[in-house]
Amino acid sequence: MRYVIFLLGILLGGCQVTPEVSEPLAQVGPRPLYLLSQLPEGDLKQRLEACRQQPFYRSEFSLAHRGAPLMFPEHSRASYQAAIDMGAGIAECDVTFTADLQLVCRHAQCDLHQTTDILLRPELAAKCSIPFTPADPATGRVANARCCTSDITADEFGQLCAKMDGVNPAAMLAKDYIAGTPAWRSELYSQCAAPLTHRQSIALFQQQGVKMIPELKQPEVSMPFQQQYTQQHFAQQLVDEYKAAGVAPSQVYLQSFNWQDILYWLEHEPEFGRQAVWLDERYE
Repeated sequence: MRYVIFLLGILLGGCQVTPEVSEPLAQVGPRPLYLLSQLPEGDLKQRLEACRQQPFYRSEFSLAHRGAPLMFPEHSRASYQAAIDMGAGIAECDVTFTADLQLVCRHAQCDLHQTTDILLRPELAAKCSIPFTPADPATGRVANARCCTSDITADEFGQLCAKMDGVNPAAMLAKDYIAGTPAWRSELYSQCAAPLTHRQSIALFQQQGVKMIPELKQPEVSMPFQQQYTQQHFAQQLVDEYKAAGVAPSQVYLQSFNWQDILYWLEHEPEFGRQAVWLDERYE
């Protein structure tokens, strides 16, 4: 239902008779109009119908959450580009770190086994926190693995192919385990999509002229990591990469579920911190 609302929101947010500024045109595809046709008759449907013959423009009302993850592997270059092409004016990199303390875009630190092909690369699969374990129908054990960005270096991360999120818990082989894409996601555009480092995402978003809304992900390893990398180092490194790229604070909305991260940014990076977003999950 949230996805349906989002797609219909594209119609309202991206349809303008005259754009406020010279935003690039957006290509929303057929699905929003298909969903529109399923709405009951009424004022909302009539208002949205008025957009049918109008051009669509990029809008900051549309936010690329993980890119365009129902059709493209999340947090990949292809996924971000697709979301921007469809009209997203703000793009999100969920930020975590590698074994050599480089920042990368992943929805969770330990999701590589279900969002990449790491288990098909023996030299990298051997580094996973929990190696692939096949399902055992006799005992009811499900297939399992746990591979984290902090298990590998940034260079090794760049060798991976991003894939559609999902696993097959009944799999006996690693190749079948990673072929567990849910039916409500598409496999049409998942041919070895390139995962991105945080710096690469910044460069892409700058090139495309969109704002940025990174989320500092909660580490799934003990902090300080490697006895030296603290949560404060993590929070500062995020901001430092925007400053190094020359991104104005007004173009960045830092996010975190960790209130201490917000306080850190307000104290140490007030220009970025003043529009930071605390993600409060108590009311989900």
